[in-house]
Amino acid sequence: MATQLELVHAAPLNLDGAARGDHAVIARMVNDGSRVLDIGCGDGALISLLMHECKARARGLERDRVAVRACVARGLAVVQGDAETDLSEFPSGAFEYVIFSHTLLQLPNPREALKQAGRIGERVIVTVSNAAYWRRRYTLSNSGRTIAAKNAAWADGALERRASIRDFADLARGMRFNIETAVPLTQGRPGAPFAKTLWRANYFAEEAVFLLNP
Repeated sequence: MATQLELVHAAPLNLDGAARGDHAVIARMVNDGSRVLDIGCGDGALISLLMHECKARARGLERDRVAVRACVARGLAVVQGDAETDLSEFPSGAFEYVIFSHTLLQLPNPREALKQAGRIGERVIVTVSNAAYWRRRYTLSNSGRTIAAKNAAWADGALERRASIRDFADLARGMRFNIETAVPLTQGRPGAPFAKTLWRANYFAEEAVFLLNP
């Protein structure tokens, strides 16, 4: 009960510090005043940033009931829901941007979720961790184990799908999305944007933020 009461009166997020690397990149991709849906918004940090920096009309969809309550307590427009079933309920073209910030590959059917996002959003922004990052290749080649084997990915109900930057680019293009731009990040610092030349980012970037249009 004490935890619940604490969440009801959750303190506002501190936006004075540095934003998470991919969040800062996303904020530069979003046009001022845009309608935005953040899927799997968690604690609402990205929504808060977009409202503050871009004056975005941002909403969130989140499965975790505790996270939803915390967001609502901060005055954020977040509803509890599942992207697997609820995206189909939104009308076509409802948002300028639909965002998956490290959430798409956690879904049981990411292809269908991406398809629905392309229907309801004029653009789709996706952040993906890069399974082909050179340090991860080195770890795998030397230990014979993926990083997932050492953490909580074996927990009941947990889902962790791994993909490289090149894998995701192939998926997006195969679904007829245009990669408008993509920004590689390493240790939270963005590099030069790319769209078609993938090999360097696929090797040297820890993650990448893709801006897609259907």
